[in-house]
Amino acid sequence: MNKIAILLISFILFGSLALHSGDTAFAADVIAAKVTAGQSKDLRRIETYLNDMKTLRAGFLQVSSNGGVATGKLFLSRPGKMRFEYDPPAPIMMIADGVFLIYIDKELEQVTHLWLNNTPVGFLVKEDIQLKDDVTVTNFSKGSNILHVTLARTEDPEQGTITLVFSDQPLALRKWTVTDPQGVETTVTLSNLESGVKIDPELFKFIGLPTSN
Repeated sequence: MNKIAILLISFILFGSLALHSGDTAFAADVIAAKVTAGQSKDLRRIETYLNDMKTLRAGFLQVSSNGGVATGKLFLSRPGKMRFEYDPPAPIMMIADGVFLIYIDKELEQVTHLWLNNTPVGFLVKEDIQLKDDVTVTNFSKGSNILHVTLARTEDPEQGTITLVFSDQPLALRKWTVTDPQGVETTVTLSNLESGVKIDPELFKFIGLPTSN
């Protein structure tokens, strides 16, 4: 299997399948970041921004710390819907249909269904996004026109983290980095981002692999 396919599988599977071993980079108990009053205000701004972002269309560059690189298009429609279309040579597509994250390998003619809520991207398409309760803010930083917020699952921090990166004034999501239990980082950087646009709901339906004649 090529390096791109490996990084994609790693990206979507680490939160839901067989990587719950004792040899992880994360402790069993999640430790919340200590934030100031000003930082709490920024976190509330981020919550509001994410909840107001009902639809999104963008290009993306996906880079893994193990050397994999891929590009493609991203479509998002909250709640529950997301589509990753990967550019050739990656024979990959991923569709979140509201229940499952469906991983499609057209070259191998394989389809894998994962519970959406058990994957890192499930957080981004929740109906009500809150940076508390189910997730814990483990780190927050603010630089020159940039905000970083790192999240872990409160009940399952050993599954890894997702770090969201925003530009500030105006606030806009620019990229996110998923870190798996082995410390492998996968960063998705967005480009030509459009929010609030109309997106064809058919993009979030999977009707099966095409049949050959």
